[in-house]
Amino acid sequence: MMKKWILVSLLSLPFAANANPIELRAAGSLKNAMNDIVAAYQQQGDIKVAADFGPSGLLRKRIENGEQVDLFASANMKHPKTLASAGKGENVVMFARNQMCALAQPNVNIDSDGLLSVMLDPNIRVGTSTPKADPSGDYAWKIFAKAGDVKAGAKTQLEQKALQLTGGEKSAKAPKGRNTYGWVMENKRADVFLTYCTNAVLAQKEVKDLQIVQMPAPLAVGANYGLIVLDDAQKNAWKLAMFILSEPGQTILADYGFDAPLKQ
Repeated sequence: MMKKWILVSLLSLPFAANANPIELRAAGSLKNAMNDIVAAYQQQGDIKVAADFGPSGLLRKRIENGEQVDLFASANMKHPKTLASAGKGENVVMFARNQMCALAQPNVNIDSDGLLSVMLDPNIRVGTSTPKADPSGDYAWKIFAKAGDVKAGAKTQLEQKALQLTGGEKSAKAPKGRNTYGWVMENKRADVFLTYCTNAVLAQKEVKDLQIVQMPAPLAVGANYGLIVLDDAQKNAWKLAMFILSEPGQTILADYGFDAPLKQ
């Protein structure tokens, strides 16, 4: 009851007209959903949001290096908690969940049950994002670790063959307006690519014949997304954070395929 009262109270505060834009940094996998959340939030008053999206690990480094940011939405809990531990903010909140899926080229004979065998095939190129820079890459490595529990030697084999194609500082960038993973697969840079299920759906909308394969239970990996308001953030940043956690914000996340844990 107290949390609900705080949420209602914060959302009822007046907007600060003509204030500096709220500086929002968010994981690339949140881009579509968060842009809709920002648009809905801005309809409530004369307030602007300057949003930038990218791999969560690289965004965290930018904040650590002094970039002025009010609100950070990460594709894992680790990066915002690291900032909190360094005294750059408090109260990391898990606001969304995602799952890992596999994108596959149309000519790959694959299903959920046979996914591991396909990934271990020496003729199959397995693409991932870049671990440490992008949580999606870290989650892919968790899948590899689980694969090692299923089949001896699978972890090492997958780690050695994985192509880190996205999310790194030197990764090739998709053209503006293109889904990164749809673009990578369209250019035949991998036969199977491990990414968030929400990313896979967006990629398939651009490249219709791509296959989306759910992880079998032994390899299933979920992603918890963390939100933090940074120190010295303007008051409206707290209001945007509360909007993300509110029913309208959580509904938008759910519409894009996220598990929205605070949705009523």
